[in-house]
Amino acid sequence: REAEIPLATDWHFIAADLRDGEAAWAAVDAAVERTGRLDIVVNNAGGSPPADSAEASPKFTQRIVELNLLAPYYVAQRAHHHMATQTGGGSIINIGSVVSNRPSPTTAAYGAAKAGLKQLTTTLAMEWAPTVRVNTITVGLILTEQAALFYGEGDTRRRIEDGIPMGRFAMPSDVGDIAVWLASDLASYVTGAEIAAHGGGERPPFLGVE
Repeated sequence: REAEIPLATDWHFIAADLRDGEAAWAAVDAAVERTGRLDIVVNNAGGSPPADSAEASPKFTQRIVELNLLAPYYVAQRAHHHMATQTGGGSIINIGSVVSNRPSPTTAAYGAAKAGLKQLTTTLAMEWAPTVRVNTITVGLILTEQAALFYGEGDTRRRIEDGIPMGRFAMPSDVGDIAVWLASDLASYVTGAEIAAHGGGERPPFLGVE
């Protein structure tokens, strides 16, 4: 669909299975070859379908951990290879999830992987400072097109939004604005940080009891 704001026209797309470390490294190298340098990486690939924790197969669990923990690690490794030797260094932004801070029923492997991603972020930030900054944006429910189709406009969505202190889902632009700030010189002293974009979290059920 047409973009809501003007966008750059010089786009390049590289298809890769980031769960494969060699493919992830090759994708980063290809990006650098096309642009000459690498200033910003946003590790946004991820997700998980629901699965009963007692029944999820070993292969399913492996794939979820590979996508949500190992893939961003592989990309960050190769990004650092290029950023560390260029003037100005670079910024790596990992997209985390609120499930890293609370129980995650039916997405146990996903929650564990996202918790690992937070730890990975702080470790890489410490190892790679001051040249390369690494931060996490921890997101809650985001009103993507898919989410809008799933939750609709009725009572289900309103009940969910009633449980969010800000009273609404995040918009993709809410997360994008934080990423832009983290990537900019305005955040030049910020590394190893976790920034929550979850609208205040989840309202405890007892607050609605009279």
